[in-house]
Amino acid sequence: MNTAAALFRPIGLPPLPFDQGALAPVISANTLAFHYGKHHKTYVDTLNKLIVGTEFADMPLESIVKTTASHSDHAAIFNNAAQAWNHAFYWKSLRPKGGGEPPAEMKRLMETSFGGVEQCKKELSKAALAQFGSGWAWLVQGGEKLKIVKTPDAMTPLTEGLKPLLTIDVWEHAYYLDYQNRRVDYVNALIEKLANWEFAADNLGKK
Repeated sequence: MNTAAALFRPIGLPPLPFDQGALAPVISANTLAFHYGKHHKTYVDTLNKLIVGTEFADMPLESIVKTTASHSDHAAIFNNAAQAWNHAFYWKSLRPKGGGEPPAEMKRLMETSFGGVEQCKKELSKAALAQFGSGWAWLVQGGEKLKIVKTPDAMTPLTEGLKPLLTIDVWEHAYYLDYQNRRVDYVNALIEKLANWEFAADNLGKK
């Protein structure tokens, strides 16, 4: 039977790229248990329920995000798809013993786009702290330069023609168990100790 329901392939919950306790003490295993095991999983599970029998049933996750963006009649699908995609990207943006010196090409682009690595990190931190309420801060590539953008709720640069390179989740569930209301401490510790600049560099130039 060639129907959307028959073609349905569930969106999977990707495994974490590190052990659950590997990001401590910056992000605790307890936070990851809730953030990944509850929040991220719920977005994936909810999305799979929403797309059964629809035109989105056989689409890859990124295609669902791009196709449903700005369509109010598909808002629930977009919100859950975008959050599933954003979270999968966020986990890859982190690594144990991260931070430090970016790869050469990334460093060069940080220098030409922001004036230096430290200036880039300051702009990323500024965006993460300036996002009022829930949302994300992103390092993105737009043309030949890097940019820093922030998005509210489930919004993502994917729908704005920008190439995401690295992200920071600033929804409260990302940090509240470890930092309570001290978002600044979470953001700065993440950038200095967990930022996966190699992942960001790998995204440069990708279609």
